[in-house]
Amino acid sequence: MHTNAFSGSLFIVAAPSGAGKSTLVNALLAQEPGIKLSISTTTRPPRPGEQDGVHYHFLTRDDFDAKIEAGEFLEWVDYVGNRYGTLRSEIDRLRAAGKAPLLELETEGALRVKRREELAVTIFVTAPLEELERRLRQRATESSGAIEERIQTAKQQLELQGQFDFVVENDDRERAADALAAIIARELNGAATMAAQ
Repeated sequence: MHTNAFSGSLFIVAAPSGAGKSTLVNALLAQEPGIKLSISTTTRPPRPGEQDGVHYHFLTRDDFDAKIEAGEFLEWVDYVGNRYGTLRSEIDRLRAAGKAPLLELETEGALRVKRREELAVTIFVTAPLEELERRLRQRATESSGAIEERIQTAKQQLELQGQFDFVVENDDRERAADALAAIIARELNGAATMAAQ
């Protein structure tokens, strides 16, 4: 049976709120054809314009819970009254298509997957705390109490960065995007070399 070079590769990018993770991931996906973003599953209803299987896999709470019971999730979380998770079948689908899956997760979820998936490569995107605070206050649509809570959460998440394989500081978007792409390319080349041996 033929296995592709990326059959064991799994990349996880995590960051505190305000670090610019999504911007860097989008830049990475545009320049690295060997990876593909994993589509998360959620119990929240689709927003206008969202399509099932494109933006998310949308499930009822009962269906989501049944998949939890069956052990079909690599990871899942409760967040603001809804559930979000990564189905193992989604990872398998991307690998079967010859792509290395990329998961964009919150910090705790990323570390949970790292404990379960031996070959997972974890990357933490960080920014100076003052910059995180400035970005969170600038884009805030919630009360100052909620903003303070987000800032405290970001501080706690920053303390976990030592548990990740790589840390990329997003102090300059172009430099950070290049650093993230270099990590992925190096790891993919390593996986291809191992598969060829």
